[in-house]
Amino acid sequence: MSTFWNFWIIGLTLINLVLVFWVLMANRKVAVNDEADPENKTTGHVYDGIEEYDNPLPKWWFQMFLATFAFTAVYLLLYPGLGSYKGLLGWTQINQLEREEQKADNRYSELYGNFAELPIEELAENPKALKMGLRLFANNCALCHGADGGGNYGFPDLTDKEWLYGGSAEKIKESIAQGRNGQMPAWGDILGEENVANVAEHILSLGGRDHDVEQAKAGATVYNQNCVACHGSEGEGSHLVGAPNLVDDVWLYDGSAAGIRQSIRQGRAGAMPSQKDKLKANKIHLLSAYVYSLSQDYE
Repeated sequence: MSTFWNFWIIGLTLINLVLVFWVLMANRKVAVNDEADPENKTTGHVYDGIEEYDNPLPKWWFQMFLATFAFTAVYLLLYPGLGSYKGLLGWTQINQLEREEQKADNRYSELYGNFAELPIEELAENPKALKMGLRLFANNCALCHGADGGGNYGFPDLTDKEWLYGGSAEKIKESIAQGRNGQMPAWGDILGEENVANVAEHILSLGGRDHDVEQAKAGATVYNQNCVACHGSEGEGSHLVGAPNLVDDVWLYDGSAAGIRQSIRQGRAGAMPSQKDKLKANKIHLLSAYVYSLSQDYE
């Protein structure tokens, strides 16, 4: 904070306190001087037939005001409030947050620590662990993946068994901790619109869906030259690079012919942010168990 703003804030604060104190003292007793009627105890203010009497504040009320000024003086000595003055206690919102976080860590470390020793597969069947995992999911994941984990357009459904990077317990934990960055390059300028349409028809044919046979045949050659490395010769996808399966009925984006053409033409870029710097390892462990449980069939 610059010197000017430092003194500006200090000045405004002190001037306002002095003015408020003056108003309190100056109006403690209104002086009435009615020589014609010395017994007249009103202030002369009349509103709607009601006269205002010259009665001072009750003593307890006046003393309460004085107490607030005393409190203000002590507060401004102990805590920041006058420009860059840090206060005798050295309080800041940062060290307050750190103390609260430390208290929370001390309180829950044992509980989280007990769960951290158990395998994710076992935690996925533990009601208490799942309840805690649900809260973590609601606070950190539901915005993108939905409250029930069912996903949204461009955000994977976590309740099915189709996983871009693998659905094992350890792979899910890896995805949460490290994050994922999916890159589907745009092929429109490289292939041209005709080949984009042909490849889309070939992809439809791989999934056994209605397609144009001639276009699909022409698209197969282009697909084998450009798409096999990621999506596989049969369109089965690859967990290694996060390439989706093209032959099932699960689509991260629009799975219609037009939607497939758009994905090929424009490309897709999906980012799953890393949580390792946001959540502690024991919380990621619990969250992984909850996400893992969403796609499991328990009897």
